[in-house]
Amino acid sequence: MTAALPSVRFSILDRSRVRRGQSHPAALRETVEFARLAEEWGYHRFWVSEHHSVPGVAGSAPTVLAAAAASATSRIRIGTGGVMLPNHQPLVVAEQFGVLESLYPGRIDMGLGRSVGFTDGVRRALGHDKADADDFDDGLAAVLDYFAHGRHGVHAWPAEGLRVPAFLLATGSGAERAARFGLPLVVAAVAGNDRMVQAIERYRAEFRETAWGSAPYVVVSGTVLIADSAEEARRMLLPEAWSSAYSRTHGEFPVLLPPEEIESAPMTERERRLVAESMRDQIHGTEDEVAEALERLITRTGADEILVHTSTFDRAARLESHRRLARLTGLLPAAARRAA
Repeated sequence: MTAALPSVRFSILDRSRVRRGQSHPAALRETVEFARLAEEWGYHRFWVSEHHSVPGVAGSAPTVLAAAAASATSRIRIGTGGVMLPNHQPLVVAEQFGVLESLYPGRIDMGLGRSVGFTDGVRRALGHDKADADDFDDGLAAVLDYFAHGRHGVHAWPAEGLRVPAFLLATGSGAERAARFGLPLVVAAVAGNDRMVQAIERYRAEFRETAWGSAPYVVVSGTVLIADSAEEARRMLLPEAWSSAYSRTHGEFPVLLPPEEIESAPMTERERRLVAESMRDQIHGTEDEVAEALERLITRTGADEILVHTSTFDRAARLESHRRLARLTGLLPAAARRAA
């Protein structure tokens, strides 16, 4: 184990990805079982996500799914990565997290994002549009007010007075916003590692203390996959990379396909380039290769926490990868001591 790995927390984000031949309900039940295993292996948090009308993603109601995951576990922190605030009224968001914290005290995280529905049809069905994202600051302030003291005479019982850690997912100007609100920053290398590091540096430089945070806290989110060889790991990541490329060329995020089917399928030059871009900053390989890559990432970003989100067609292989990562980072021995 390298020196940097035990110095940071490791957590999991599960997007409830759907494989070909699998139902959406089955994918959600897998997510709940995954939360139980994540706790057994010693991970710090387990988060779920929000997507609407996406064939390849089952998680559409993150607070409901978080409640199921919390019910199936007893120690691990449970949260959202995240609830997309422009899709919801701030009062309802505060109430839902207040209920979660009331039922599972001291274990709930409130991860909030700025994204809106993927298509015009989805946005109309949600009753929101792209302009709602422009009011994100007001919506975020409203949610935080409801937890503190209410807003304009309205009280979000049972949230008011409860302490639910809030996290901000970085998109666009998200780093500066997290700094301004004094919130922990959740950031990914969507536009490459250089841009991510720049965002983290801006966040730390501009951070100001508020009631919601006294110091910067950086959660770096990314893919981490361990296999017996780098080639095997790369092949396991191919279904998610292809699915991402497909969404950018067809406007729809499909279910995961077996890697051998993708390898034999014809692709345009643009599709091949998009697949390569999707895999560019993913950490994968053997234990030694992954340890070295994580050490470089932690050293370069100064991350306080790594939030692992990894999708594969082979569910058993993905679970084994997370178990191996827990062992590599020293989580498993700690989990065994807690269970003793």
